[in-house]
Amino acid sequence: MFHSLSVVAWSLALATIVTSLVGSTRAADASAPPRLIVRADDMGFAHSGNEAILKSYREGIATSVEVIVPSPWFPEAVKMLNTHSNVDVGVHLALTSEWDNVKWRPVSHCPSLTDADGYFWPMVFPNKNYPGRSISENKWRIEDVEKELRAQIELARKHLPRISHVSAHMGCAMVSAETRALLQRLGKEYGLMVETGTNKVNGVSYKGARGTSAEKIDSFIRMIESLEAGQTYLFVDHPGLDTPELRAIHHIGYENVAEDRQGVTDTMTSPRVKAAIAAKGVRLIGYRDLTRGRFAKPGRLNARRRTSGPRRWR
Repeated sequence: MFHSLSVVAWSLALATIVTSLVGSTRAADASAPPRLIVRADDMGFAHSGNEAILKSYREGIATSVEVIVPSPWFPEAVKMLNTHSNVDVGVHLALTSEWDNVKWRPVSHCPSLTDADGYFWPMVFPNKNYPGRSISENKWRIEDVEKELRAQIELARKHLPRISHVSAHMGCAMVSAETRALLQRLGKEYGLMVETGTNKVNGVSYKGARGTSAEKIDSFIRMIESLEAGQTYLFVDHPGLDTPELRAIHHIGYENVAEDRQGVTDTMTSPRVKAAIAAKGVRLIGYRDLTRGRFAKPGRLNARRRTSGPRRWR
């Protein structure tokens, strides 16, 4: 995520990035309920992050999970996700390692994407707090990017064969037109949906303040109340738990990670949020549901992938 920005600015930036998905949809049916993908990002970056994401799925409204393959807690994430075989899973392709106290490296040999210690650069674009330490400020090679993204997809599919889609951590695919085209090409080659493209899926975020758990819940409910019938939406955030582990994970400009991400978990598991979703008649779906019926062009993904179907709160 663009942790170089404030949490508010990043949420707005991400809503822009994920405004559409690969594929095609039919015109909105005004009689159909609003449909909402609730995406929980960054599984694998921390143990408490893994626990919070599963909690947000089991006890909350999360319908899709993004896993970071080169992250330190990826092996645990694999075990957890294979224990919960109905959750929709995407590969959160990563070319950065943004935190100050925990780092990760590529899963392939791609020297143009790493710093002197062999870690990914912390940022995608120039950041005053990390001068000279972004991908775009260094001499990256598209061949290395392709090698690494392929390696991450293939490792994810090895351990989680039901992967349905790919997305870009911190918007790393936006670094150039070449990388954007590469992501689309890899999605097509591997039969995976891509978070950016031509599908009529609208990115949404909190409507209002989101500094505390209470503010997030209120702002999320306002967002739910604004959804229109017949439209499909995507909400993205990063569940976490306020634990000593997560309090030690941060970077300059985003120091309150534990508190902020606990608020996301509180929102995704809130009884008030569930009640608002039920009152509005919102249909909770995953990326896999976009490949079924009116949600997407048939045959877009491997038809053998299982789906648990849309969820409703009653």
